[in-house]
Amino acid sequence: MADYEFIKLQQDRGVATLTLNRPEKRNAISDPMRTELIHALESVAQDRAIKALVLTGTGKGFCAGGDIAGMQRRMEAPAGEVAFNGWARQQRVHHTINLLFRMPKPTIAAVNGAAAGLGADTALSCDFVVASEMASFTWSYIARGLIPDGGGMYFLPRRIGLPRAKELIYSGRRVGAQEALALGIADRLAPAGDELSTAQEWAAELAQGSSTALALSKSILDQSSELTADQVFAMGSQAQGICYTSSEHRASVSAFLAAMAAAKGEGK
Repeated sequence: MADYEFIKLQQDRGVATLTLNRPEKRNAISDPMRTELIHALESVAQDRAIKALVLTGTGKGFCAGGDIAGMQRRMEAPAGEVAFNGWARQQRVHHTINLLFRMPKPTIAAVNGAAAGLGADTALSCDFVVASEMASFTWSYIARGLIPDGGGMYFLPRRIGLPRAKELIYSGRRVGAQEALALGIADRLAPAGDELSTAQEWAAELAQGSSTALALSKSILDQSSELTADQVFAMGSQAQGICYTSSEHRASVSAFLAAMAAAKGEGK
């Protein structure tokens, strides 16, 4: 694993744990941290030994959103450069979120504290969210005169429905752990301090299946809300054709047939 300054990346039992590591800033994402995140997520996606990914934060907060220093630099930029600089920055933000969302393996956010703004968006870009009892979520962009720019307007309505997503985005209010579970923002709650181990154990369970089948299933499921049934069936047919040729499928079928033959032999 590579050495990083603002994140930590560790691996155990096929599960990678990526930790945002700026506790003094509540893990707010700066441009240098984003560069490290992109590198780490690309390496995790390409590493066949890694079967699942857990994302968490160091200290009391999961992620406080975008770094304030970056906001200040944006305000100080010449007027003629603000729009293009903002566009370029958005490309990097969306690339980072998309790497996590399109990760070809299961992803779980272990939310250990406050997830605000971009931090809340980042958590929802994972397949699942395990929240500490001390966790909270807020789409606080409205307080800065902004819209959710880290995928919140895509992920949040799909998790909790459009009217509820509108209410949280329009108000920017804080959602505690219990309400997050009730709304569907979080999938599981864990006692404070146990959210990471809970997420890691869950990730290890999910990682036991065929990596090929998981990646192909995820790629179709993540698009299924925007597709017709016929499109999903067509994509599924192509994916199944790939699965038929995978080493995981062949090994599992061979093992199953051998077990059936052995059971028949014992029954004679």
